[in-house]
Amino acid sequence: MRNLRPIYFSTALALVLASCGGTKAIISTPPVNIDNLPLKVTPLAENDLKRWSHLDLVKDTVPGMSVDKAYAELLKGKKSTTVVVGIVDSGVDIRHEDLKGVIWVNAKEIANNGKDDDNNGYVDDINGWNFLGDSNNEQLEMTRIVKQGPGTPDYNKAKAELDAEVQTAMQRKQFYEGLLNAAKELQEYLKKEDFTEADLKAMQTDNEALNNYKEFFLQRVFPDGTVAEFKEQVKGGIDHFADQLNYNFNVDFDGRSIVGDNPNDINDTKYGNNNVVGPDPEDAKHGTHVSGIVAQVRGNNKGGDGVANNVKIMAVRAVPNGDEYDKDIALGIRYAVDNGAKVINGSFGKYYSPHKEWVQDALKYAASKDVLVIFAAGNDSKDLDVENKYPSDSYDGAPEISNNVLIIGALAPSYSSKMVASFSNYGTKNVDIFAPGVKIYATTPNQTYEYLQGTSMASPNVAGVAALIRSYYPKLSAAQVKQIIMESGTPLKNEVAVGEDQHKANFSTISKTGKIVNAYNALLMAEQMSK
Repeated sequence: MRNLRPIYFSTALALVLASCGGTKAIISTPPVNIDNLPLKVTPLAENDLKRWSHLDLVKDTVPGMSVDKAYAELLKGKKSTTVVVGIVDSGVDIRHEDLKGVIWVNAKEIANNGKDDDNNGYVDDINGWNFLGDSNNEQLEMTRIVKQGPGTPDYNKAKAELDAEVQTAMQRKQFYEGLLNAAKELQEYLKKEDFTEADLKAMQTDNEALNNYKEFFLQRVFPDGTVAEFKEQVKGGIDHFADQLNYNFNVDFDGRSIVGDNPNDINDTKYGNNNVVGPDPEDAKHGTHVSGIVAQVRGNNKGGDGVANNVKIMAVRAVPNGDEYDKDIALGIRYAVDNGAKVINGSFGKYYSPHKEWVQDALKYAASKDVLVIFAAGNDSKDLDVENKYPSDSYDGAPEISNNVLIIGALAPSYSSKMVASFSNYGTKNVDIFAPGVKIYATTPNQTYEYLQGTSMASPNVAGVAALIRSYYPKLSAAQVKQIIMESGTPLKNEVAVGEDQHKANFSTISKTGKIVNAYNALLMAEQMSK
């Protein structure tokens, strides 16, 4: 899952790190010439920033999904049915103030009686299922391949990539440690824990190292940041790279034995538990944030607003701090399908998948049961027409295996050449559409809220729109909802920066549709398609 983790570190640190190393009216271009809209050059007010993904491109000149417009103009007084959304992720804090009222409850199960009352194969699965048990940290799939030794499929490629990743992680950890040391030395020299921009400007010394640190802080930290914020971000970076070295890239680490199953046997299904939060609520941050994007209560003046207003979140914990196992994802999708989910969100992914056929079979099963599955495109600035990312509904240019899967790229809150998130994967054939995924404000564990970013955040924005459609137009099939989302999006033809090298490309060419998701248009099309 490493590739789809939200991006936690500041732009300033990233810069430093980089320096070191259905109807014509709806489907056609809207009457307002969007390509000539003025660029949003002034920062969004805090309240608008918290909900920018719900704003309207024409009205607000940010590439939101027109969710507020849909509620105001189309949904007032309209009846809806409850839709269950399966969140296959790292766990969900089901006790969060903004989520506890929208958590799915298995009405066929009697809580904590130690029995499988509904005979679905899972004991006391009141709010979902935890396929990871008490496990959290995990290797990456390439690490597992290398651990199996020469002769394993993809061994040579995985070994070369792993060696390079280990070297990079060591260098970056050392670099971040150097940044922390720079802050410490300035604090000691100035005899001040929270030194300011003014303190640095007044500082006079012949020490070359201290002068270099001074210039760095003046250019990269001040005036917008503080020493405390900087140190917190740097410590987060150190922890991140330490986790990579200790767990993700460590061939000797075993995070699976505690689960007690054989991850290479799809028929070994009696494992996991009903604790959908996981052993530590903080490790459920990713899944809690994703859930909030879909379903946090609208209009209650707590945190942000969810996209959908009549949904229940089914928590399926299957994504560790590392790469997910194909078996867990396949069984997690099947669990959500069998227990009533009509939309499933998967904000995870990887570039090796030894048992991808298990996941593809699960996607076909979801299609047979009329369930829409939405995946994040990934955060590696890659062209997915060139490199496969798993899971997907198509690999190596082959036809899609089913018509119920959407792959989502991420947008930033700026209608400009920087509109596509710099980290977002893209692809004319293998990314379907784009949605907001930068600075998304939503629920995090222990009654908190945070801005996070990643295609992990773009995917649940689309899952929310899909749930909205299925809630107000329940007779539409998963395939029809997919069609609506793709065809009703707002088409754009402006130049944007994409890829690791941030080369210029026409927005119309970086996804299958060349569009951004538009909830207002989608609901208009759903209305007409339902007649």
